[in-house]
Amino acid sequence: MPPIHGVNYFSVGNEKLLKGIKKFHLKGLGNKGIIRFISGSWGSGKTHFFSLVRELAFEEGCLISNVQLTADSAALNKFEQVFAEIVRKIATPTSYSQNQDSSVYSYRYLLSESLNYLANGKSISKSVVTHEEYVMAKDKLMADQSIDIDFRKMIAAYWSTFLPDSVGGNQDQRRAEILQWFIGEGKISQYKGFQIAKIINKENSKLMLQSLGNFVKLSGYKGLVILFDEAEQSYSVMSKSALKNAQNNLLALINNIEQLPGLFLIYATTPDFYNDPKHGIQQYGALAARLGQPEQQPPRALKKVWNLDANEVNLSDYQVAASKILDIYTAAYPDDSDELPSESKVKEFVSRLHSEHSEFSGVNFWRVMVASLIAYFDDCMEGEERDVEEVYISVMATIKDE
Repeated sequence: MPPIHGVNYFSVGNEKLLKGIKKFHLKGLGNKGIIRFISGSWGSGKTHFFSLVRELAFEEGCLISNVQLTADSAALNKFEQVFAEIVRKIATPTSYSQNQDSSVYSYRYLLSESLNYLANGKSISKSVVTHEEYVMAKDKLMADQSIDIDFRKMIAAYWSTFLPDSVGGNQDQRRAEILQWFIGEGKISQYKGFQIAKIINKENSKLMLQSLGNFVKLSGYKGLVILFDEAEQSYSVMSKSALKNAQNNLLALINNIEQLPGLFLIYATTPDFYNDPKHGIQQYGALAARLGQPEQQPPRALKKVWNLDANEVNLSDYQVAASKILDIYTAAYPDDSDELPSESKVKEFVSRLHSEHSEFSGVNFWRVMVASLIAYFDDCMEGEERDVEEVYISVMATIKDE
């Protein structure tokens, strides 16, 4: 798995696509809704690419939600579960920098930071706010009718826990209860004290996604970038009816994306999503007609489907990336820098490693190279350098056991 931060320091090969995403999609995101698809085999770099998009989105003033779609949880046939995961995984620059996990609801950062933004123009959290600050923020929130009324009421209820007379006591319990509403937990009866008429469910979750996007924009951001990572072959374990519902929900998102300004959805999956004879979209004509097949050419931002398997990467690209990883190691271990190999030796190592690797191995070379370089650098620092072939065999065995 790529590290959470700093992926751009050792990345090569996606510059044109990222430049296009910034120019054509992120710049004017607040006024439009966008959906794009990624096709890539296992190990093609989908997770790595998502890390690059995440950093770019933050740079452009957007928030990020990275959602893993699986058949067991957050399956697309149950969009209310997907919406709950979107909320759980929302990251603000603050929660992202602190590596906050979804188990503590990083969404709470957006709620607390939006309060201070609407009151004082700064996206920071405060443990206590004045009554005047609360009223100022609440008035702006309640005036935004693009956000569902119950959505607004629950945001305001969360904000009220920061008032001086609310601090202490059951403050944490009340916040947790409010957060549960945003992910569709509980029954309407337990929220009667908030004067709302509904909870988030299957019927209204798509509309609530629209409200979420508008709330993000009200909070001072261009929009919300949602990265959907479809688990490999998750569709193959769905029942026929569940698969149909999932495809209907996906088609609905495509057809209604223009009604979701401020939302940029990127849906990453494997090639079988398109061409599997039993579970692929070819069995659903409407969806197949809207998406087509991944083109066998390098991905471009304005295309509907970005085919990562068609990326043109040559040996020199791998060597450039390897040199960047060497620089990171040198910076991280300054006392051991003399033990690390020279740049020329690293390039030779990558060249020999590339020769060892078969294109029919079923494992992308990017993954093999990064794991092998880490092993190589660690060996050098410990004074026990192994032959390239030995490193390769060890790394491939580890990858196949995962």
